[in-house]
Amino acid sequence: MPQIWAGVDIGKTHHHCVVLDAEGKRLLSRRVLNDEPELLALLADVLVIDEDVVWAVDVTEGMATLLISVLLNHGQQLLYIPGLAVNRASAGYRGTGKTDAKDATVIADQARMRRDLTVLRPDDEHTIELRVLTNRRADINADRTRRINRLRGQLTSIFPALERSLDLGNVGPLILLTGYQTPAALRRTGRRRLETWLRNRRVRSPEALAEAAIEAAERQHTAVPGEKITAQVILTMAKEVMGLNEQITEIDKLITARFRDHELAEVISSMPGIGPLLGAEFLAATAGDMSRFGTADRLASLAGVAPVPRDSGNVSGNLHRPRRYHRGLQRVFYTSALISIRNCDASRRFYERKRAEGKRHTQAVLALARRRVNVLWALIRDGRYYQRELPVTASA
Repeated sequence: MPQIWAGVDIGKTHHHCVVLDAEGKRLLSRRVLNDEPELLALLADVLVIDEDVVWAVDVTEGMATLLISVLLNHGQQLLYIPGLAVNRASAGYRGTGKTDAKDATVIADQARMRRDLTVLRPDDEHTIELRVLTNRRADINADRTRRINRLRGQLTSIFPALERSLDLGNVGPLILLTGYQTPAALRRTGRRRLETWLRNRRVRSPEALAEAAIEAAERQHTAVPGEKITAQVILTMAKEVMGLNEQITEIDKLITARFRDHELAEVISSMPGIGPLLGAEFLAATAGDMSRFGTADRLASLAGVAPVPRDSGNVSGNLHRPRRYHRGLQRVFYTSALISIRNCDASRRFYERKRAEGKRHTQAVLALARRRVNVLWALIRDGRYYQRELPVTASA
C-alpha cells in the first residue's frame, strides 16, 4: 500500500506538484519548471518524504512527455487520470476557484482514493515512432481538409457551377484549377484543347473532367467583382492542397514500413478491413499490449464502441455511446468495420442481421465494431491469424 501520492498538474512551461499522505494531508506543494534538473530535484525531494509513492498526471503526451520519461526511467509508479475527470471531481472539493495547486491536489487525492486508474508504462521505440507518424499524418490531413474547404469557398464566390461539378478530394480537379479558374478562360480554351491539356498532365479520365468543366463554363457568362485576384488565390490554394497530398503520400510510406516491421503486424493486418494505416493507429494507441486493459470489454469501452446504460427510475435499457473514449481507437474499429462489410462475408452477414433486427446503419456498424474488438483481442492474445472460414474437419 503506497504511503504518499503525488499529483502533478501539467503545464507547458511549469508543472505544479502536490503530495498527500494516506489521510489526505498536504505534505508538499511546489511549482516546478518543465526542465530535467528541476524535475529530478522534485523527484528527490518527494522520495525524501517517502520512497513508497504513487504519481498521477492528467496529461500523457506533449508537454508531459519529459516528466513521464523521468519518472518511468527512475522506476516510479505512475497513474493517469483524464483531465475531464479532474474537472468534474474538482466540483466536490472546497472552494469555487481554479488554480494549478488545486488541480494537482485533486489529481493526487483521486489517485489516493481510486483503484480504476490507468497505469502508465514505458512504450518501446517502435510504438513511439508509430504514434509520432500517425499524429503527424492526422495534422497534415486536417490541414488538407481546411484548405479544401477554403478553396471551395473561394471557387464558389466566382464560379459556383464549377465548384459543384468538381470533387476536390481528387488530384484531377486540383490540376485543372492550377490552369483554369474562371468561366471565360475555360470557354476560350474549349473542350478539345482542355482535354489535351489534362491528358498531358496525366489526369485520369480527362474526357469526363473536360466535359464537366466546359459544361459549367457555359452556364455562367457573368464576371463577378474580384474575379481576377480570386482566381490567383484559387491557383495558389490548389497547389497547396496538392503539396499536402504529396506529404500524406510520403508519410503513408513511412507508416507502412514501420508498421510492417512490428512483430504483431501480420496478426493485426490479417483482420479484414485493417491495413497498415489503421493497424499503425491501433498500435500507436495500445502499443499492442492487451494486458494494459485487462479485458476486451475495457478495450471496447476505451474505443467508444461499447454502449453504456443511462437508466433512471422506471427507465431501463437506455443505452448510449460513452462520452469519454479514445477517438483514434474508435476510428480504427469503426472504419475497419465499414471496410469489412464490403470484403468479408462474415462481417456482411452480421451487419445485415443487425439491420434486419431494426438497427440503424450506424448502430449496426458499431455492433460489428464491438464484435471485432473481441476477435482482435483474441488474435493478439493467442498469436493467431484471422481465418475467414472455419477449417473443415475430416470425418472418420
